Amino acid sequence: MSRVGEVVAPRRLGTSFRWLLASSWVSNLGDGVALAAGPLLVASLTEDPLLVALAATLQWLPPLVLGPLAGALSDRLDRRRLVVRVDVLRAAVLLVLTATVLAGHATIATVLLALLLVGCCEVFADNTSQTLLPMLVDRDDLAVGNARLQTGFITVNQLAGPPLGAALFTVGHALPFGLQALLVGLGAVLVARVRLPAHVPAAAPGQVHHDVLDGFRWVRHHAAVRTLVLTVLVFNVTFGAAWSVLVLWAQERLGAGPVGYGLLTTTSAVGGLLGTALYGRLTRRLSLGDLMRIGLVLETLTHLAFALTTDLAVALAVMLVFGVHAFVWGTTSVTVRQRAVPTAFQGRVGAVNTVGVFGGLVVGSGIGGLLARELGVTAPFWFAFVGSALFCVLLWRQLSHVALEDAAA
Repeated sequence: MSRVGEVVAPRRLGTSFRWLLASSWVSNLGDGVALAAGPLLVASLTEDPLLVALAATLQWLPPLVLGPLAGALSDRLDRRRLVVRVDVLRAAVLLVLTATVLAGHATIATVLLALLLVGCCEVFADNTSQTLLPMLVDRDDLAVGNARLQTGFITVNQLAGPPLGAALFTVGHALPFGLQALLVGLGAVLVARVRLPAHVPAAAPGQVHHDVLDGFRWVRHHAAVRTLVLTVLVFNVTFGAAWSVLVLWAQERLGAGPVGYGLLTTTSAVGGLLGTALYGRLTRRLSLGDLMRIGLVLETLTHLAFALTTDLAVALAVMLVFGVHAFVWGTTSVTVRQRAVPTAFQGRVGAVNTVGVFGGLVVGSGIGGLLARELGVTAPFWFAFVGSALFCVLLWRQLSHVALEDAAA
């Protein structure tokens, strides 16, 4: 067992990293349970594609609106304490949702409100959690640390969580959310054990808006990070359009029930584990810029395949490849950003990236919901394919900035 522990969390990364890793894995299992159960609960209350897409929008909107504030606060306050407090609040909201569903009083309005509140808490927890790793490990170990965190995310959030959430949902609609509340609360207990080095506040109190603007200015003047944020923004418009109606597409196009829908996200996670095994070999043979170019092509082809297929087996095969891409892209982009950004700016620059991620998702989900309502559930995937292909052409040369940053590192 000690050998396994050394492989998963090398001793040189420190005890606090192990507490952070444990907290991340436990919380991600809870979020993975909700990954399948949340859309299934919404779909059980309404068949309106626009309302289903709205559920995704309400989860993606808080990071867009609150992300800059979360980034500024994480650079000012005790980062560990901030994560603990918002996770406790998130667990409380989930307990209320569980009780409401259990009592049979859940409506589409109450569920959407709960999803919005949980999303608000996650903004502060997720942004601040990403600033902890660079404070705990050496710069040269960031890739290892991020890979371990990403492996846990894939294993428990996308591989184990969704089928568990779908299975629990078939037993009782309240069960997945009760389990999520328990796991998020346990994650707060674990991250409270982390010991951080002294953190000097970024600026004097009362200047939060200046901190936010400084984060945007920093990104604007750094070519590699600016390119990452721009790429994330435009590709999440197309991704959000398609994935906001994925649960309806799986039901209507593939004939998949709750377990089949959970299997789709699980297969993506299996691809992520494959990406974990291949990541070291890929980064030795390809530049980070080339890895991202290949990933964007794969994402574009994923949308085309989903627009065309009606076969669950084909969809699962496509999801497997997409999972490889998602892991490689996610690990690469986070590592490039953390290496490039000074500790004092980690929260604010991470928040700018978050605005790019969820700004694209919010716009995309609105487009996807309207297209699905007017033209059917495959229309968002056709939009995603055409838009992604266009963005690939426009952003192709810009990704050379990422390759230059990799060479400098």
